[in-house]
Amino acid sequence: MGSRPSVIFFGSPAFAVPCLEQTARMAEVRLVVTQPDRPRGRGLSLAAPRVKTFALEHGLPVAQPSSIRTPDFAASLRQHNADVGVVVAYGRILPAAILNAPKLGCLNVHASLLPRLRGAAPVHWAIVRGQHETGVSLMQMDEGMDTGPVLAQARTQIGQSETAGQLAQRLAVLGAQLLAENLLAAAEGRLEAVAQDPSLATRAPLLKKQDGRVCWAEPAVSVFNHVRGMSPWPGAFARLHGKPIKLHRTHVLTAHGCAGPPGRVVRADAHGIDVACGQGVLAIEELQPAGRRRMHAREYLAGHALERETLLT
Repeated sequence: MGSRPSVIFFGSPAFAVPCLEQTARMAEVRLVVTQPDRPRGRGLSLAAPRVKTFALEHGLPVAQPSSIRTPDFAASLRQHNADVGVVVAYGRILPAAILNAPKLGCLNVHASLLPRLRGAAPVHWAIVRGQHETGVSLMQMDEGMDTGPVLAQARTQIGQSETAGQLAQRLAVLGAQLLAENLLAAAEGRLEAVAQDPSLATRAPLLKKQDGRVCWAEPAVSVFNHVRGMSPWPGAFARLHGKPIKLHRTHVLTAHGCAGPPGRVVRADAHGIDVACGQGVLAIEELQPAGRRRMHAREYLAGHALERETLLT
């Protein structure tokens, strides 16, 4: 094969960019496959995936198929005669015809320690579920959802106050480092492929906006983890006086005991807003009323009277 394998890279969001950058240093990137441009923002103007932006800036050829499940697209990939595919947060399940288009199949950089957190949102669910450790896995892909044998892994501790957005940035770099250490060996078949134990598998399903809804009946620690895990998207939210309010930063005031019905405001003053949970009390530090900017809780209270006993739902 030589020292520089030829690669087809599949990826879309910012998370995949460090891996694409690393791949371009180590290999001949014959094609970058990414999602089509999508409407974004209030004006719904078309925006390119971050991977496409990086690829074009560095002179890499780009394909944005609206469908990857066509014989013509699979045939076009085979014409590139690539040694291996590298897949990082592409956003679609690849059928067998695509997985088999490169000579040695496709490798995937996944943001969890497989078989834990298989699925589309492993970073978010690691935090929501209160995990203290996560990492990245390099996997030989098969047709299942993150079920292929694992070639290499790297671990990292999750910070006590780290959000999903912050953790994703670190894991993107860690994934690129893992790829740098193992791409050539993987492409040459020098890595041991370790089958996953399905009995240890957990799921990390795609997030929906409604997943951000806070459940005050949960313990304060769980609500704190939920707020971190939903940041920056879809964003943790509750309803106050019937209107949605986003929660950006919180901390656990007390982890034990019962301060009243879940969602009850137990204090609202210059220190912030404290809310009873199913167990313990959560302190809201930063929030965002509907149609307003993000602000500290005391700034919100300066313009909004909030009585004790008020319920957030």
